[in-house]
Amino acid sequence: MTSTLFPLWSIAAPLASGGLLVLAHFMSSGWITILLGIALLGSVLAAVHHAEVVAHWLGEPLGTLTLTVAITVIEVSLIVSMMMAGGPATSALARDTVFAAIMLILNGMVGLCLLVGGLRHGEQTFGLLGVSASLATLAAVAVLTLVLPDYTTSAAGPVYTSSQLAFIAVVSLVLYATFTLVQTVRHRDYFLPDNAQNNTTTHVKPARTGEGWVAAGLLLLSLIAVVVTAETLAPHVEALVAAAGAPKSVVGILIALLVLLPEGLAAVRAARADRLQTSLNLAIGSALASIGLTIPAVALLALFTGWPLVLGIDAKSSVLLMLTLMVATLSLGTGRTTVLQGMVHLVICAVYIFTTIVP
Repeated sequence: MTSTLFPLWSIAAPLASGGLLVLAHFMSSGWITILLGIALLGSVLAAVHHAEVVAHWLGEPLGTLTLTVAITVIEVSLIVSMMMAGGPATSALARDTVFAAIMLILNGMVGLCLLVGGLRHGEQTFGLLGVSASLATLAAVAVLTLVLPDYTTSAAGPVYTSSQLAFIAVVSLVLYATFTLVQTVRHRDYFLPDNAQNNTTTHVKPARTGEGWVAAGLLLLSLIAVVVTAETLAPHVEALVAAAGAPKSVVGILIALLVLLPEGLAAVRAARADRLQTSLNLAIGSALASIGLTIPAVALLALFTGWPLVLGIDAKSSVLLMLTLMVATLSLGTGRTTVLQGMVHLVICAVYIFTTIVP
């Protein structure tokens, strides 16, 4: 059973990433960069595997919450470290990353889950109460942090004053903490899969307590490997984007895509196994964690250093964000989904990526 829970490749992949990162520190080579890319993919797959073991060990919704919070905490650490290294020049980095994460999750991840699940099972169902609560919280936090700064008048530009920034940071934390309390304690049943989904056979067996802790440790190791490797590859990605003449915001999309790969693959696999509730818990929960934890962290950094923090998105991005929230509310408002809803979300994701490259 242990060999099934922890296949050799799932342990070797993040260790290989670590070895290549050490090698890349002492020498620069195109082959090392290619091998790092392969190791990154292996670490992503390893993170998905260990996340599923942890999810089955803890049960829903604690399992998906563990994965989303673990990835988001490491993502926040990555953003903060890049901002400290780049200084005031990175004032829009957090905004670009958070907005990219929201658009990729609500349109790309959710759309792919609905499409894959619909193609395989025709029509899928999920708990409407939990998804509605998640979307309401996400809509409030997204608009308050990314749209409202464009319309305040105390400071010039799409920024908050120090007092406004501190207030919004507290509000974001309060909303995310309240959502977590509702998801895990007060109304946990809102986020649980139904009986049909609970009975679905999965590719791993439930772990014992000791194996669960081992899986949690391997998950953390794999996630660290994913983020550190992605950070190492970021300059090469930036160089490719600059050579192609694409806007700098494309880099944010690519980095967000790499960081979100473990959650995305886990969500798609759950949808394919007819566990759409788990997919939506992962997707919307990760979007909430991304904005609810990232904004307070970077706000604290900005207040401490005195650096400017650009949060407001432009008019085009605001339109796409409002369209995304409206379509998500409509497509997930009945408790049943088909391939149509999935295709609509994927089209919006394609429009977002295309208009970012060709503004």
